[in-house]
Amino acid sequence: MQAARLHEIGGRFLVDRIPIPTPGPQDVLIKVAASGIIPNLKNVTTHFPEWYPFLPLPKLPAIFGLDSAGTVEAVGSAVTSFKPGDRVYVNPGVGCGECRHCREGNSPCCESYTFMGYFGFGPGSQKVFERYPYAGYGQYMTAPVHNLVRLPDCLGFAEAARFGYLGTAYSAIRKAGLRPAQNILILGASGTLGVGATLLALAFGAARVLVVARDSTALQRLQALDPRRVIPIRIGNGAIHQQVRELLPQGVDSMLDTLGAKAPVELSVDAMQAVARGGRIIQIGGVAGPIPIEPHPFMCAQLQYIGSLWFTTTEGEEMAAMVESGILDLSLLEPRAYALEQLNEALEDIQVEGNGFSNFHILHQ
Repeated sequence: MQAARLHEIGGRFLVDRIPIPTPGPQDVLIKVAASGIIPNLKNVTTHFPEWYPFLPLPKLPAIFGLDSAGTVEAVGSAVTSFKPGDRVYVNPGVGCGECRHCREGNSPCCESYTFMGYFGFGPGSQKVFERYPYAGYGQYMTAPVHNLVRLPDCLGFAEAARFGYLGTAYSAIRKAGLRPAQNILILGASGTLGVGATLLALAFGAARVLVVARDSTALQRLQALDPRRVIPIRIGNGAIHQQVRELLPQGVDSMLDTLGAKAPVELSVDAMQAVARGGRIIQIGGVAGPIPIEPHPFMCAQLQYIGSLWFTTTEGEEMAAMVESGILDLSLLEPRAYALEQLNEALEDIQVEGNGFSNFHILHQ
């Protein structure tokens, strides 16, 4: 099979020919149809060893490709729940499989949690990389059977390759405890995480979704999704929390911080002041910190600041069911397909042309 592999940090991906893998007893072999292109991948493969040495990368040469969808090609001897021909999304988050968190179905809390085709979160990640060295920028990949999300016929492979971002926002909204008729603020709403969070907040029944961003055109596009419920707040038109409090004097019930590492932390601190008493602030973007928190006001207002990482396979199944039922509409996403041989070009394009509405992905022939 063909696979795009990274041979050196900071280098270009080379398309190599390697053997098709064989699935283990509890694994499945997937013929990859589409794999998402992550805007941050260029940073990961160039700067992560320097910036975040505690987040290990796989040993090189390595296949990357985080979000993948395709068709089951073969199953391991102990697999009974999937069969060849099944359409699936592969949740790339893999834990050790043996700790308390993994046994409880909450592998993102595992100390060895690792993204196949991306990076890991602890010293145990290298063992996971060795067990699952294949990923979305190869024509075939293996994965644990419990990491598969069955896809409905109405959900295309390219759209499913966006599940990583969608699932991150979905899990965050669940942690926020958002209920129908409540209000939520999405900071950085024009980005890839933010657009998905907006779609999901509407699907969850939020009364008002306050979308905060600099790009006025993107804010208009988001408001057009539901002009009655989506309220744009433009960064640069005054303090964020003051704009919110003018509209909702009591504040918002919850806030999702989707800002990335390049964003100034002052924006997060500003927006946090728009959260009502008893509200929850969920961090999923990884804004450059530290974020100052005064314990006494937090205690008195009973505020909660929660970090949320990725999503479980069960949450992925719930999202697929939302798409199948029509509650979650992904037609807003604009496909940008590239062949495997164009991966390096795609990584350059996404830096200058990417936005929250574009769905950059590798489309395998």
